[in-house]
Amino acid sequence: MIAILSYCGSSILMTVTNKYVLGGRDFNLNFFLLCVQSVICLATIEGCKYGGLITYREFNMAQAKKWFPISALLVGMIYTGSKALAYLTIPVYTIFKNLTIICIAYGEVLCFGGSVTRMALVSFGLMVLSSGIAAWADVKTPAQPGDAAGDGGLFSMLNAGYVWMALNCICNAVFVIAMKVRIKLTNFKDFDTMYYNNLLSIPILLVCSLLLEDWSSANVALNFPADNRTPIITAIVISGLSSVFISYCSAWCVRVTSSTTYSMVGALNKLPLAISGLLFFNNPVTLGGCSAIALGFVSGLVYTYAKINEKKPEKADVLPMTKMPTTRET
Repeated sequence: MIAILSYCGSSILMTVTNKYVLGGRDFNLNFFLLCVQSVICLATIEGCKYGGLITYREFNMAQAKKWFPISALLVGMIYTGSKALAYLTIPVYTIFKNLTIICIAYGEVLCFGGSVTRMALVSFGLMVLSSGIAAWADVKTPAQPGDAAGDGGLFSMLNAGYVWMALNCICNAVFVIAMKVRIKLTNFKDFDTMYYNNLLSIPILLVCSLLLEDWSSANVALNFPADNRTPIITAIVISGLSSVFISYCSAWCVRVTSSTTYSMVGALNKLPLAISGLLFFNNPVTLGGCSAIALGFVSGLVYTYAKINEKKPEKADVLPMTKMPTTRET
C-alpha cells in the first residue's frame, strides 16, 4: 500500500508542479525547465550510488551512442508534454493522455506482430469518446485568468494545446516502443535506463535551450518575476525530485506487487490526477468535464481488464492483426 500511494503521489506532485510553472502566460523556457529536471534526477541517483543505496553500470561510450536516439525521443516526448500542459488544464491533459495507450498498442502490433482483443477495442472507443467529451467541455468553458492559450479553451484544430498533445502521444508511443527494443538488446536494468536517459538528455536540452530560447535579461525577468521567483524555482526543484520519485516508485510498485496490480494502479491514478487540477488550479467543474474524467477512468479499467485476459489461454475474442513487412530486422 505504501508503494502504491508513493507512486500515485509522485505522479500527481510532478504534474501539479509542472503545471504551476508552465501554466502562466509568461514562462517560455521549457527546455531549461526540462534540463534542470534531468540534472536533478542525475545528481540524485549519482548520490544514491555513491552512498551505496543503488547500483548501475558505468558509462560506456559504445552503449551511449546506441542509446542516444532513445534519449532524443525522450526529449521530444517530455518537451511536447510540457508544451501541451502549458496550454491545457490538468483534467483535459490527463484524459487525452489515454490516447497514448492506443498509439502504443498498435505500434506494438506493427513492430512486433500480435493482436488486439475486442475488449481492448472497447476500451479504445471509450478513450476516444472521453477525449471528445473533454474537448467539447473545453469549448463551453469560459476563459480563466492565467490561461496560457488566452482563448478560454476555444477548440479548433489549430489550438496549440491540442496540437502539442497529439504530437506528445505520437512521441510517447515511439519512445516506449524504441526503448523496449533497445532494453532487450542491451539488457538494461531500471537504474541503467534512468542513468543513460538523463545523462544523454542534458546536452540535448541545454543546446536547445541556448539556441532556441530567449535568454535576454528582459525575458529572464519575465520568466522569473521578482515577486514570484522563489516559488517558481522551488516548484522546478520539486518537479525534478518528483521525476526521480516516479522512476523509483514505479520500479518499487512493480517489485512488491504484481504487474496486474501495477496496471490497475495506473488506471486508478487517472482519477486523482484529474481531480488534482480541479483542486489546485480552480478549473471549473462542469458536467461535461466530470463526465469525461469518469469515462476516461472507466476506459483505463476496461483496458487493464483486457490486458489481464490476454494472459488466459482462450483466444476466441482476438482480432488477428497482420505484421507489416520490413526490409531488415531491427
